[in-house]
Amino acid sequence: MPSPPTIAILGTFDTKGPEHAFIADAIRRQGFDTKLIDAGSMGTPALAADIPAAQVAATGDDNWREILARKDRGECVALMGRGAACVVAGLAAEGKIHGIISLGGGGGTAIATAAMRALPLGFPKLMVSTLASGNTAAYVGTSDLVMFPAVVDVAGINRVSRAIFENAAGAICGMVAAAEKRRGRTSSDKPLVVASMFGNTTACVTEAKRIIEAAGYEVLVFHATGTGGRGMEALIASGLVAGVLDITTTEWADELVGGILGAGRERLDAAAKARVPAIIAPGCLDMVNFGERASVPARFSDRRFYQHNPQVTLMRTTPAECAELGRIIAEKVNRYLAPVTVLLPRRAISIISAPGQPFHDPEADEALFAAVRKSLRPGIPVVEMELEINDPVFARACADALLRNIDAPRSESAFMEGRAPPGPRA
Repeated sequence: MPSPPTIAILGTFDTKGPEHAFIADAIRRQGFDTKLIDAGSMGTPALAADIPAAQVAATGDDNWREILARKDRGECVALMGRGAACVVAGLAAEGKIHGIISLGGGGGTAIATAAMRALPLGFPKLMVSTLASGNTAAYVGTSDLVMFPAVVDVAGINRVSRAIFENAAGAICGMVAAAEKRRGRTSSDKPLVVASMFGNTTACVTEAKRIIEAAGYEVLVFHATGTGGRGMEALIASGLVAGVLDITTTEWADELVGGILGAGRERLDAAAKARVPAIIAPGCLDMVNFGERASVPARFSDRRFYQHNPQVTLMRTTPAECAELGRIIAEKVNRYLAPVTVLLPRRAISIISAPGQPFHDPEADEALFAAVRKSLRPGIPVVEMELEINDPVFARACADALLRNIDAPRSESAFMEGRAPPGPRA
């Protein structure tokens, strides 16, 4: 009979040994093997490990002894996070672990989630944390790790923690069982295309996606909410992507103006670095996102707003902001080495910027388009269409342009000299 799947139990066994022992026992009772990995750095472990803390630390830094001797908590946490990431990534790559779980407070959560972020998408990973009900962006990043609220501190087994830990053990076992069933299936060998979408560009992306999938590609859609943009950029950078359908570049509006859905100043960089064919459109650059109306900073009190729902307030970008956004987008695209096309829907860049809609502002839109035209280097095709972004004709133009760019000869010198990609597909 084949061996049962192995679940890694990663934690600081010097401070939370009994709790990790409890969850390891709960996992074994469900028929899974365990591998105990100690990431503690501040004392004697209360639980014997298959991979001891010294091995984890040595993997994290050649000078690990000196770092641990200084007993600086922040420095030790960073060291053990680096080491744990290397250890679990290696075990996963070798097929020696099939899932991972950890329990922790602040330090333990930082260490374990650093390790979990080093694991591939789809690999089961669960963090039981006292921090799980707050802002978890720094811990989750662009990974698919699950944050499971500890409710009480990870400090002993009691009537509350017992139920929480047993549920968590059941959850990771279920995740691993699902992953094992998936392992035997044949995965799609279709080349990947990634796309950015917002509620205000859904119709455009949906139609473009349909066309690209009909051409033999698998399309992964990312919600342009900051996290989605970062996730898309990370996947592009991984080298697994054949094309980028970046219709919704709205995250740059939040990044520039100060909204809550910025994706970082690296947004739009990955396609340049990975040399992936792309199309770029200014989808939803007419809006900056905030939470409920009361959350909008006072400095924006005189601006134009639209209440998307009770939890989301949209603010119209000004002509000056749009001009700067056009410059930024163009300068990002200027670094692309694979074929790229910029498409501009002149009648509306979102549902609500169309004529008669709340964010209709031809002056702001023209400032955006003019800045793109002025700032793009020669040789990058710009397609301007007197259509709204969600018009199916514009969607088809985006899809066809991307398919042409993917099919274009990948000659860097020809592209950098300013020669455009081949003409329209038959």
